[in-house]
Amino acid sequence: MNLPLLSQPPTCDPTERWCQAVFDWTQNAWLASYADLLIAKPLQIVLVLVIAFVVRWLLHRTINRLTRGNGKPPKLLSPLRERRGDSLTYELLSERRRQRAKTIGSVLKSLTSFLIFGLAVIYVLQVLGVQIAPVLASAGVLGVAVAFGAQNLVRDFLSGMFMMVEDQYGVGDVVDLGEASGSVEAVGLRVTTLRDINGTVWYVRNGEILRVGNSSQGFAVAVVDFPISHNSDVQKAIEVAGKVATDATSKEPLSNDVLEPPEMLGVDQITSDTVTLRLTVKVRPGRQWAVQRRLRVEVKRAYDDSAIEPPYPSGRPLPPDTVSTTS
Repeated sequence: MNLPLLSQPPTCDPTERWCQAVFDWTQNAWLASYADLLIAKPLQIVLVLVIAFVVRWLLHRTINRLTRGNGKPPKLLSPLRERRGDSLTYELLSERRRQRAKTIGSVLKSLTSFLIFGLAVIYVLQVLGVQIAPVLASAGVLGVAVAFGAQNLVRDFLSGMFMMVEDQYGVGDVVDLGEASGSVEAVGLRVTTLRDINGTVWYVRNGEILRVGNSSQGFAVAVVDFPISHNSDVQKAIEVAGKVATDATSKEPLSNDVLEPPEMLGVDQITSDTVTLRLTVKVRPGRQWAVQRRLRVEVKRAYDDSAIEPPYPSGRPLPPDTVSTTS
């Protein structure tokens, strides 16, 4: 059997640009006939991968620059809405911005990597002559199956992303998420971590959050109720409570938390046993409870000095029937 001469010129396809060039360089017909498979396609694949890695590196570097504040608010948050509670210190606000920008940047980098490498794989398969349509159809069916099985996880991630972009709450905010309430310790794309007033840590899935009550945005209102007896002088009780609240909030430590002078609303409720007076104060977010407690102490002391009776005086004698029954 006669073997073909390696130096015999091969029959090169006009579309195979490397065939004639390799034969001219090597005078090897076999190598020239497989030049497209051995040289052209590997070079195309390497070129596609190099371009993909370079584009990914450039995009990730850009995202990192946008998420770094360097002492200033991250540029990534500039077009997004941000709510700032007055109770947030500069350090806490900076940490909130940094975490928010870092989380959004992480998602953006993951999306860019997925898109870039996905396109690179498609180009490589085309270079190798693989039919893309059946592969894409199979991947679509598999993606639908995975998404259906992990729909709760997908919902958690999407909800977390929207909450992060909309800045519904951040680290340090006091929130009510329905099933749990407390101070936010961490905000993630899947889970929000809260610590309630008893010190219990709650992990709430973002996809299960249907409503958010944030007590740390803008301002809060301290609502203080003062119950008195029907025998007390209501007008005097209103004047005493208003004066005491105004004096207390004009001095430290309450003056640091109060934003506006107290407003005495007057009689809020009347029952068979009590007359309830209500007073409100606009305060810094998250400080309403401390202001309420302090005002109750001050008004209680003033009521005692002014002989304004509480609804159930501790020194009131028991009815005769109760005394006889007890004896």
